[in-house]
Amino acid sequence: MRVHHAIAIVAVVLIGFGLKLTFFSAPPAEAVPVEGMRMDIFQMHQNIRDLAEQRMHDMTFVFSEGD
Repeated sequence: MRVHHAIAIVAVVLIGFGLKLTFFSAPPAEAVPVEGMRMDIFQMHQNIRDLAEQRMHDMTFVFSEGD
């Protein structure tokens, strides 16, 4: 008898979850254009040489020679 109750509870939960996904799904995202904002790809390519540069001393695979 308990097995039937467990199966019924699992079935109700799964059906409820499926209905929730069907009726309460999130709306798809929409891109909203902003007035006055444009990306000039050609200008970005021209300015690629002016980017900031950071150098770092990478010691990822340096192992100490311990005893």
